Amino acid sequence: MLSELVAGALADASERRAARSLAQVEADALAAGAPRDALAALAPADRVKIIAEVKRASPSRGSLAEIRDPAGLAVSYQAGGASAISVLTEQRRFGGSLADLSEVRSAVDVPVLRKDFIADPYQVFEARAAGADLVLLIVAALDQPVLRELHELIGQLGMTALVEAHSAEEVDRALEIGAAIVGVNARDLSTFHLDRDLFGTLAGSIPSGVVRVAESAVGSPADVSHYREAGADVVLIGEALVTGDDPIATLQSFLAAG
Repeated sequence: MLSELVAGALADASERRAARSLAQVEADALAAGAPRDALAALAPADRVKIIAEVKRASPSRGSLAEIRDPAGLAVSYQAGGASAISVLTEQRRFGGSLADLSEVRSAVDVPVLRKDFIADPYQVFEARAAGADLVLLIVAALDQPVLRELHELIGQLGMTALVEAHSAEEVDRALEIGAAIVGVNARDLSTFHLDRDLFGTLAGSIPSGVVRVAESAVGSPADVSHYREAGADVVLIGEALVTGDDPIATLQSFLAAG
């Protein structure tokens, strides 16, 4: 599944590149102004922090929410106390777009994450041109030289990488490239199996100076509390927020649990 998602994201990026060259996107990225300081926004504190996600669908659950107004949803997340907003930009299985990212960026003051299957520098320049402050890198999707290259490019553009791992070996690879923010995704992107205890298993191998992010398997405040007790500085939440009736109240209940 992961290989299929990466291949689809690269094919879509190739189509966009045919209409808008790398040189054009690079120029737009460099003209976009300074990114927000995502590392400061997500730094460890005496309470858990939340990255709230704009997410229409997923391969495992299908359609989740229509989300006609991603910017309005992001404004609600910010009002509810989110420290950053994640925007799914993958279009084939998640129903997202770079336009969603641009709309969200123009509507909120907190850092914005481009969440996609990033495997080519073109996608990194796209992210900055659209206003991203954070970019997701999935260790399992990239060999080490490419992971290092993309991580360095993200930093050169002033953005911050959220480097996602699913195993102890992948945590080591994230740390080897100097990742300042490491996420542990409870969902295995090859099988889509969920393991809520994976974060706790791996958190001890992430140094205290690195921001620890728990991703997936959050359906209730108790799940946030579980991750916080296991050492999470930040929890990324999507499905539970987009499927509820009141994202602000839901977000605040999650924050209170942490």
